[in-house]
Amino acid sequence: MLAATATRSAFYFHEQTLWFSAGQSALVVPVGGWVQPPASGGHADSPEPKSRTVSLASVSGLFNAYDRKVAPAAPREALLAIHPASYLDRLKAASDAGGGALHPTAPFAGGSYEIALLSAGQALAAVTDVAGGGRRRAYAITRPSGHHCLPDTPMGFCLLANVAVAVRAAQAKGRKRIAVIDWDVHHGNGTEACFYDDPSVLTVSIHQEGCFPPGRSGGVESRGTGAGEGFNLNVPLWPGSGHAVYMAALEHIVLPAVADFAPDMIVVVNGLDANAVDPLARMLLHAGSYKAMTEAVSKLADAVCEGRLAVVQEGGYSDAYVPFCAHAVMAGLAGVSDPVDDPFMGIVAAQQPGADFNAAHIAALKRHHSWRD
Repeated sequence: MLAATATRSAFYFHEQTLWFSAGQSALVVPVGGWVQPPASGGHADSPEPKSRTVSLASVSGLFNAYDRKVAPAAPREALLAIHPASYLDRLKAASDAGGGALHPTAPFAGGSYEIALLSAGQALAAVTDVAGGGRRRAYAITRPSGHHCLPDTPMGFCLLANVAVAVRAAQAKGRKRIAVIDWDVHHGNGTEACFYDDPSVLTVSIHQEGCFPPGRSGGVESRGTGAGEGFNLNVPLWPGSGHAVYMAALEHIVLPAVADFAPDMIVVVNGLDANAVDPLARMLLHAGSYKAMTEAVSKLADAVCEGRLAVVQEGGYSDAYVPFCAHAVMAGLAGVSDPVDDPFMGIVAAQQPGADFNAAHIAALKRHHSWRD
């Protein structure tokens, strides 16, 4: 168990966010036609990964390093910094009418609007807690997630742009330059769209190439537009990439770009679906990878923005493995050792790509990106 005197960060989570439902599906495909209703489980976005994350941190003693908080729903005025009123009204009307789907990849049940407000509220509180000087570090769990949501369209299980809303609120508190690092395995197209012409927010997405959204979203050529040109960075990685490639991309591409930007604070979109057993991707990270990435970003935050760092947990669909990966991130953020052994490490370590794959991929990354040794 961890000592109660460990450095404390804030942890934001609302139990009711686990009540969000995307309706009856088989993984991501709605039930009907040839798709048989599953006997158990259902939609990929289950509450289990996040529920089990909270349970694991409670049992392990990791919460001794955190002050646990429950934030209220995000207020409408905060949402309006990103979302037009017409979109919020459409979303609420559909929710009040029993649910539906304003986009095929983002179905939701009745009552989901209020739950989405609670989810956005946890991200908003964590980010503004750090921005306002109350904490150097904060962690939030959100559900539904937000990084695929466009200003006027839900997408990819996301109904509100949680982190984008929080970033605007942080800017209102005086943190004018903010870097967002998104290591969810799927391209952070929504966050990108929210700030694509804005030079005050550096958006970075490191993701599996061509995974989601379908098509070529997340290519290296997407660099921003107008005044925001050069302030969007995509780092697509080959399917099958593991610890070595991720750490190389982070240390030689992502972190130097963030350092050059000189942010007032850093926000991490902590998607955990690049783990080796996630059903919605084909990557090979383990819990130790996530702890190493978190520690690297924390070190940079200490160097460039007085340690101001907020982490918002979003994606991740393995009921079994997400809790261990999230636990590792939380330990890394709080600056404590992880008291939990990763039970999957032996399997995932044996599946890591070989030296030839890593060398070829790193050579390709060097051709397409500014690489710092």
